[in-house]
Amino acid sequence: ALECSGGGVPDAPLPRIVVERIDAEIDSELAFVELYGDCDTAFWLDSNEGSGGRGRFSFIGDARGPLAATITYDVELGEVRVERRGRVELYRESIFQFLKREISRLPHAGEELPFDFDCGFVGYFGYELKAECGGEAAHHWTHPDAAFVFADRIVAFDHGEGCAYLLCLVGPGEEELAEGWVEATRGRLLSLSEIGEPDAVAGWDVPEFELARDRERYLAHIKECKRLLLEGESYEVCLTNKVLTETDADSLELYRRLRRLNPAPYSAFLRFGELAVLSSSPERFLRIGRDRQVEARPIKGTSRRGRTPAEDSLLAEELRLDEKSRAENMMIADLLRNDLGRVCEVGTVQAPALMQIETYETVHQLVSTVRGQLRGGLEAVDCIRACFPPGSMTGAPKERTMEIVDELEGEARGVYSGALGYLGLGGGCDLGVVIRTILVEGDSASIGVGGAIVMQSDPDEEYQEMLLKARAPMRAIDPQGVSGRDPKVFERA
Repeated sequence: ALECSGGGVPDAPLPRIVVERIDAEIDSELAFVELYGDCDTAFWLDSNEGSGGRGRFSFIGDARGPLAATITYDVELGEVRVERRGRVELYRESIFQFLKREISRLPHAGEELPFDFDCGFVGYFGYELKAECGGEAAHHWTHPDAAFVFADRIVAFDHGEGCAYLLCLVGPGEEELAEGWVEATRGRLLSLSEIGEPDAVAGWDVPEFELARDRERYLAHIKECKRLLLEGESYEVCLTNKVLTETDADSLELYRRLRRLNPAPYSAFLRFGELAVLSSSPERFLRIGRDRQVEARPIKGTSRRGRTPAEDSLLAEELRLDEKSRAENMMIADLLRNDLGRVCEVGTVQAPALMQIETYETVHQLVSTVRGQLRGGLEAVDCIRACFPPGSMTGAPKERTMEIVDELEGEARGVYSGALGYLGLGGGCDLGVVIRTILVEGDSASIGVGGAIVMQSDPDEEYQEMLLKARAPMRAIDPQGVSGRDPKVFERA
């Protein structure tokens, strides 16, 4: 490995960006499976067409382009690792510093695109990056604390307009290579073959699920949270747990199941070798556009769907009026206003929508919207760092509550509770909160789940809400068993 002090992706002189639009409606699922399904490192940012129109654009790509790279970061070492064309470079700096520098020096496509991802970085910021954002380095995760693909070639799908775009960074002397990729990719996209439904895949072993911290221990932690709340140590604690299992399922086939069971605007499939992130998240962490407008959409408050339309409407209305859920949501909206106030122009931070009901395939959610205008001299990465980790996954006040969570949970959260998405070369970004997500590591799988503990919390109800959030990912892993199984399966011990 070569240790470097500056500059990373790609080599000078700087490339330019070529864009081609395809005026045809192309299935992004078929496209990903065909183009990148067998790649060791690949991404699919999947604004699932089944998510009620909340997501318009999807993006797919891999790390095989001539200027592409895989970037990983270890908080403990303070080291960015860049692998490109078989060469490894190491940078003794924060991932935030690295990304900000690289984005500032690379070209972008300009204003003509209807989306902000004009090539750039795709991946995740893991929860343990809190150690560089006001928290402590309490636990070490076995995988990179951040991982990104530098995507020099992407396929973008506009589900609203029914068209697709090919974007390609072209280095000096590589015009023919770029033209060849554009032509070949266009041809493959326009001649995609149908693929079977993921549920047709047979032969997967029936999994057994267990909780990292069993019911008794989780209830004890809720009781401890309430004691600390009473003593004024926190106002709200986001306490989490993990569902653990073994699976021999192919991670992509598993994700294809998940996106059908729980379509969501921040769905995503990321593969970094043996590590795969399968997300069906409904929650936006941060979006920053070319106009430097910042938006966060924290979720706090969850209810199951009803069995009939009448019951469904009643449950949604009960959630909207629920005092506990509204208290949870308001505290996190206030926390986000404070976070954005550190990086936005004075007087621009506002909450145009508070505690609105949004309905998804398996749950109703209580959602707020907080916006602001990014201050001059700051970039998207500065805003991400100021707001990380997502307040909806920590509680408030953030720093003290993260200490409480570290002590109670006793282990790293990893990618769960972090953020996932893209940072475009033009300065825009869109990141979802990593919830409702399956993490596959070889033959092991885990699902992070949890909820906000406030003074009004009932421990048994909090436990059941945690399991409700786990149900859709569990059904993706075990569609025959969990679909008809009461979540109290965990209570057998």
